[in-house]
Amino acid sequence: MNGAILGLLVVVAIFVLTLLLLILSRYRKCPSDKILIIYGKVGSNPDGSARSARCVHGGAAFIWPVFQSFQYLDLTPMTINVDLTKALSQQNIRVDVPSRFTVGISTEPGVMQNAAERLLGLKTNEIQELARDIMFGQLRLVIATMAIEEINTDRDKFLEAVSRNVETELKKIGLRLINVNVTDITDESGYIEALGKEAAAKAINDAKQSVAEKNRDGSIGATKAIRDERISVASSDAAAVEGENESKAQIAQSDATRREMEAEALRRATAAERTAEARALEEAYAAQKAAEQARADRDEATGQADIIVNARIAKERKELEAESDAEQTRRRAKGDADAIYSRMEAQARGIQEVLEKQATGFSKVVQAAGGDPNAAVQLMIADKIEDLVKLQVDAIKNLQIDKITVWDSMSGAGGSPTTSNFLSGMMRSIPPLNEMFKMAGMTIPGFLGTENAEENQLACVNPAEGEVESVSESVQSAETTETAG
Repeated sequence: MNGAILGLLVVVAIFVLTLLLLILSRYRKCPSDKILIIYGKVGSNPDGSARSARCVHGGAAFIWPVFQSFQYLDLTPMTINVDLTKALSQQNIRVDVPSRFTVGISTEPGVMQNAAERLLGLKTNEIQELARDIMFGQLRLVIATMAIEEINTDRDKFLEAVSRNVETELKKIGLRLINVNVTDITDESGYIEALGKEAAAKAINDAKQSVAEKNRDGSIGATKAIRDERISVASSDAAAVEGENESKAQIAQSDATRREMEAEALRRATAAERTAEARALEEAYAAQKAAEQARADRDEATGQADIIVNARIAKERKELEAESDAEQTRRRAKGDADAIYSRMEAQARGIQEVLEKQATGFSKVVQAAGGDPNAAVQLMIADKIEDLVKLQVDAIKNLQIDKITVWDSMSGAGGSPTTSNFLSGMMRSIPPLNEMFKMAGMTIPGFLGTENAEENQLACVNPAEGEVESVSESVQSAETTETAG
């Protein structure tokens, strides 16, 4: 038993170890100078289409066995020599532009996806050939749009146009342009060389002309300097004498002008002081007036604000109280209406339930009577006859008669005593059964008697209790007592 368990544990351990080694063997790390391309079942794009590959630059990824596979793309830069010859320029002059391009696979997400789709599996020389073809075409296109002078003199503009066009096309296959170097530009007609010689000759002639002009300017300058020196000395002597005389006159004139200016300044200063003092007093009075007016306006505004604010607060308080009372009244009325509605609804449901039960009972009684309504009524009356008779008797049951004094002259109808007539009339005050049936719009059943049998009905009222008999006996005993007296 222990051996079997030990063997099972060994098998499980081997399985776990194998699974772990398989997982480790499928976990791939991406170096910084490569791109890991995972292809197979790699998910879908945001628009729902299937992805062709997943690119990883840096980090690591797990490669599912059977469903996925992987390859690397090298990011090492590649140098491509493009010796473009006899390219036609804008002036229809053919030029040779030997250049060197440095390119590499791009790591931008979208461009990297293009590289995975178009360069995966290609060798380095194949990638270089593909890029060289693109560069040849774009170089020819740029040269065809520029003049020889622009290409030769404005190299920055030329290189910028080449870089822009070439890089745009290289991104379509997943490459990026790192550097462009144009070594030399020549043409088969010698136009560029002639331009160079023309520029050199022009520069030499300009230099010679500049030297001659400088020599001439030096000689003229020396002669002018000697003449100017002599003129300057003579002029200086004359100007010195004249200057002394003018200086003396100017001094005297300046003294007079100074004294006039001092007097005028003193007058203006005095007037300005008086004017300033008056203006200051005027401004002070105006400012004081404005301050008093502002204070009055402020007091008036404060009073009006207090009155208006208090009135507005009182108005809003009354409005709120009125709205509160109205809301309470509406809610109270709504509650009363709901209560009345609920009570009436409950009463209606109770009455409906009672009537439905009575109707059900009546229909069952009619069914029990074989469908004959009259027989059903007879059954119901027979069931309630005792209660009906009891109600008739209860009408005089609790009548208290303390004492009856009878002066009977025996002059009743048919020679009957007056006392018996009195009791008979009291009993007849109870409605007979046939009258009750008439009031209900029905006819008394034959088994209960007829209208001629009222006396028999009265004689039969509750004979078990003996109430009528006891009353008759009491009356007879009273008659006997009075007669004996």
